[in-house]
Amino acid sequence: MSAGDGHDVGARYGHGLVLGKFYPPHAGHHHLVRTARERCERLTVLVCAASVESVPLADRVAWMREVHPDVRVVGAVDDTRMDLHDPAIWDAHMAVFRNAVPEPVDAVFTSEPYGDELARRFGAESVLVDPDRTLHPVSGTAVRKDPVGCWDFLAPPVRAALTRRVVVLGAESTGTTTLARALTEHFRARGGVWARTLCVAEYGREFSERKLADLRTRWPGAQWEDVEFTTGDFPLIAERQNEWEEAAARAGSPVLFCDTDSFATTVWHERYVGGRNPLVEEVADRVPHHLWLLTGHEGVAFEDDGLRDGEELRPWMTGRFRDELTRTGRSFVALDGPREKRLADAVAAVDALLDQGWYFAAPLPENR
Repeated sequence: MSAGDGHDVGARYGHGLVLGKFYPPHAGHHHLVRTARERCERLTVLVCAASVESVPLADRVAWMREVHPDVRVVGAVDDTRMDLHDPAIWDAHMAVFRNAVPEPVDAVFTSEPYGDELARRFGAESVLVDPDRTLHPVSGTAVRKDPVGCWDFLAPPVRAALTRRVVVLGAESTGTTTLARALTEHFRARGGVWARTLCVAEYGREFSERKLADLRTRWPGAQWEDVEFTTGDFPLIAERQNEWEEAAARAGSPVLFCDTDSFATTVWHERYVGGRNPLVEEVADRVPHHLWLLTGHEGVAFEDDGLRDGEELRPWMTGRFRDELTRTGRSFVALDGPREKRLADAVAAVDALLDQGWYFAAPLPENR
């Protein structure tokens, strides 16, 4: 039986199965799963990953579960190459599949030529969905080769995982916000997928504004220097910064600009409280970033905007950022000179990052 483009009403099945590498998952995969779910009382999606592949199985399972919360998603490691003409290899694959999905299967949904044989071995009916990729002209191979060109075929959690995250950080009043916004506008102007480039604001500033406002409800004449921070404030700031960043990475282009990040919060803790807070550092290490742009203080006038009071500390802050970036092995570029030079140097650094491309290890060879 063929379901054509997946929109036939046809018979309903009890237990359906969708199987794939999802390396990484894309719109074609999601269409296949949604079509199968409409046709089945319950659906299992089996994610099979080989050890040589560079996207962890756990990530692929998590992505599929997020996009398809109404299906059961399970994962298995399958290190046997594919050869559609070798019965022994088929047996090896089926041992993995049956171990992961021991229940009887009524229908196997695929977009692949091996669908009939896979269904036969499960004792199930084969349902073919959009085999010519007319609805979603994309494949895992195409995504791995050109993620930017396939960006619109990727779901939010996959985009977040692939987004190149660039952080602008520096001491007070060194132009971090100005530079982050200028970079965002520069890349938006390139058009296409880049027009959706986003900039993540500094949550610490919103937190500080609220802290000052709260103090003024009790003491109307309070000024910024009267605000006191506790060590417990900083894990909260770091957590919220990560949350803002994750939301933006899911919605934007292949590059995301961040006006500070949770790593920078570790140094700000030193600045306002003194010493280190291991919890802040643990939060900072949860989110991957790819490039830091450190704005120098020399030649930049200090502007007191009502939430700044550390002009004399700027050399120390610049040094601490540089030392911590170096100590932790983070890739960074120091930016100095006038605003135009800083922007040009920053654009060049980001372009160099994007030119490196995205690495996906080759999957196991297949003989179709």
